[in-house]
Amino acid sequence: MKLFSWNVNGLRAAHGKGFLDWLTAAQPDVLCVQETKCHPDQLEDALRAPAGYHTYWAWAEKKGYSGVALYSKMEPLSVQIGLGIADYDREGRTIVADYGDFVFIGAYFPNGSRDHSRVPYKMAYKADFLAFCNDLRAQGKAVVFCGDVNTSHQEIDLARPRQNQTTTGFLPEERAWIDDVVAQGYVDTFRALYPDRAGAYSWWSYIGGARGRNVGWRLDYFFVSPDLWPRVAEAAIHPDVMGSDHCPVSLSLKEEG
Repeated sequence: MKLFSWNVNGLRAAHGKGFLDWLTAAQPDVLCVQETKCHPDQLEDALRAPAGYHTYWAWAEKKGYSGVALYSKMEPLSVQIGLGIADYDREGRTIVADYGDFVFIGAYFPNGSRDHSRVPYKMAYKADFLAFCNDLRAQGKAVVFCGDVNTSHQEIDLARPRQNQTTTGFLPEERAWIDDVVAQGYVDTFRALYPDRAGAYSWWSYIGGARGRNVGWRLDYFFVSPDLWPRVAEAAIHPDVMGSDHCPVSLSLKEEG
């Protein structure tokens, strides 16, 4: 079972750069895209409802901003748009899909902004997001969550850690949240499989040819609750896929049992 996550930085823009060709070639069973920056009514049918996929949408009240979408070959048992908290849901940040053997959550975590003015909002979302995941686990459900977390966890996760100690995305409190996620048993699937792999990034600034020089950050993740770890077959980052300042990340799960 192939799960993908990709911050497309504008779904209509990504469409113009071959998004549907990639979707046809990659054939994800489940794909969460972040930063769609659109309402589904603004999309042509081929993008809003590609053949073979059920689609679900969370959009921001502010036009051209944020937004997540779910493309799924299987119809989930249920889908929840948002966390049920208006402050976040009006920005279209979260989709929750129950597949029975696990609950899949795709999310676009807030950016703290250059002046750090949105860091408190980002940290509040992070806290409430983790509480939501933990509530699912308390109900006996396995959890997969993915998306653009807008944070690099450790120094290995960005090209220039020393220069970014005071940059949002690598602030101590932002990183400590991921420490807490891991301490509570969730597995950062890529880093668990490849603990020493450096230069593995999923976002590069458009400025200064950063992608060509691989001056990047790992901001995009797949986490699983500990009960799902035995089913993890592979986790990967796909820097060769163009179309956004982020690249897709993926998780392959073995069949249950």
